[in-house]
Amino acid sequence: MKKENKMRKTNKYIVLVLSLVLLGAASCETTELDLTEDPNFLTPTQASPDLFLLSIQEDFVRQLDGDASGDPNDNFTTGGFQFGDGLSPIGMELTRIMQMSSRNYESTYQDSDVDDEWDNAYRGILFDIRLMTPLAEEAGLNRHLGIAQFIEAYVITAMVDFFGDIPYSEAVQGPEIVNPKLDSGESVYEAAFLLLDQAIVNFTNTTSGTPSIDYYYNNDYTKWVKAANTLKMKLYLQTRLVDPSAVEAFNAIVSSGNYIMDTADDFEFKWPATSAAQPDNRHPRYGLNYVSNGAGDYTSNWLVNQMQTNDDPRIRYYFYRQVSVVPGQGGTPPDEQTLRCSLQTPPQHYTNGGFTFCSLPNGYWGRDHGDNQGTPPDGLLRSTWGVYPAGGRFDDDSFSPIGQSNAASLGAGGVGITPILNAFMVDFWRAELALVDGDVASAQVFFEAGMRKQIAKVRASVANDMVSDLSFEPTDAEFEAFINGVVTSFGNATGDDQWDIFAENHFLAHYGNGIEAYNFYRRTGFPSTLQPNREPDPGSFPRSMFYPNQAVTSNANITQKPNVGVQVFWDNNPVGPSFPRSN
Repeated sequence: MKKENKMRKTNKYIVLVLSLVLLGAASCETTELDLTEDPNFLTPTQASPDLFLLSIQEDFVRQLDGDASGDPNDNFTTGGFQFGDGLSPIGMELTRIMQMSSRNYESTYQDSDVDDEWDNAYRGILFDIRLMTPLAEEAGLNRHLGIAQFIEAYVITAMVDFFGDIPYSEAVQGPEIVNPKLDSGESVYEAAFLLLDQAIVNFTNTTSGTPSIDYYYNNDYTKWVKAANTLKMKLYLQTRLVDPSAVEAFNAIVSSGNYIMDTADDFEFKWPATSAAQPDNRHPRYGLNYVSNGAGDYTSNWLVNQMQTNDDPRIRYYFYRQVSVVPGQGGTPPDEQTLRCSLQTPPQHYTNGGFTFCSLPNGYWGRDHGDNQGTPPDGLLRSTWGVYPAGGRFDDDSFSPIGQSNAASLGAGGVGITPILNAFMVDFWRAELALVDGDVASAQVFFEAGMRKQIAKVRASVANDMVSDLSFEPTDAEFEAFINGVVTSFGNATGDDQWDIFAENHFLAHYGNGIEAYNFYRRTGFPSTLQPNREPDPGSFPRSMFYPNQAVTSNANITQKPNVGVQVFWDNNPVGPSFPRSN
């Protein structure tokens, strides 16, 4: 696969190096890069490993969270059903953490809608890694190599999780190989484990230098080793259904104690929000929703209803309400122009299942799963992303539409995070394994620990909001009551009810990381309580994505899948509409 616009991308990252201050990740070396050569005419042999690694690191987080700006210098373009792109929003839509806007799964997740993610993985991340590697090896830059190997391991396994078999062993080898073959997902996972072993060696061996900017750990390689081991744990958990030794390998890392146990070691990207244009380094969901014409995303009625029903105090951090009432709620009359469904009756399968329909009380303006009734003039009415994780506004009952003020500086101004491998996630993993093993007592301990760590992270995010009235923050007692209520309900439940409670709270905690939620859903099938699609028969639930249109048309070794029901190698759960347990 031939890299295009490489010189433009190199120029982009030189500008990025000079302009960004990434919350302590930038060092005094930032402005010391050699800029005597015209960056528009740098060749791969002239380019610095630092510049390549900057490109790799940013392309990596955009592979997960996408892009808000349509910056011509990156690998993402606007358009299609996936507003903003990225793997994580796809997973959040499928698990009702975000709203899905089409009633038929295959029309929502078309082959053309994932071109960007494919392009960014191959022509962006992997290509840059292949160019950087010989330069770093020659210079003895083991830390550069280790970070690249870690990122490659994450990216290729995430691609397997979403697409199944992918080109890997022959990929990014043009012009010698123009039609790389598909490698089995299992073999790609095996290659990822080898990359992580190599990364750990490179994190601990001597080196001739460290990256000028390490966005994630600021050159703390003790933490990088923990992250590499934690990624191994994630992959072992992911393959537990098809690999009898996976749980033992997972527990061996737990016994070592050398993994992410504390929030201080979390592996995440901190969006600095120092620039709103080329590059836009605000959290992508902020950039897409805090604009003059209002929010672009719809919130998920299922998720908000869960939080309201259970008095979840995180709701003020997760969502910002632009209005205090929704048509058809609280005595407010229906309004066909802004909320068409407020004059409609629920579908029969919604009525039969007792699912919330169309609207919610208290001003939470969202949409149902699979509601595709066009785009009414409601951008300044919809509830939108709050201070966590997108760096939006904490909800202080101000009910101020985004467009009535400087939308680009509301709340935290886009200073948010992309959670990738976090201590709270590890606790949820351990709780899952304990529950599978029938050890409810241990599962309850890990479940509570994960909730407490994630909630503490949510509460800390409000420090970035210099605008809102923080006297509306929930009290310690309210948080304690919520946590204790969930944990007690979990302990008192049995069977599927227990799994439902765990899974619902798993999704709520993973607001901002749809990759983990989507994988969990296919791995376990829970929760069974998800709001179904508006369409009674929306087609096969996507167990994987179609291959991108560009890959199928340009590579003779890739044949398009018959449907999105094709399962990835680690998903050996039942085929058909009964799994997962909601559609």
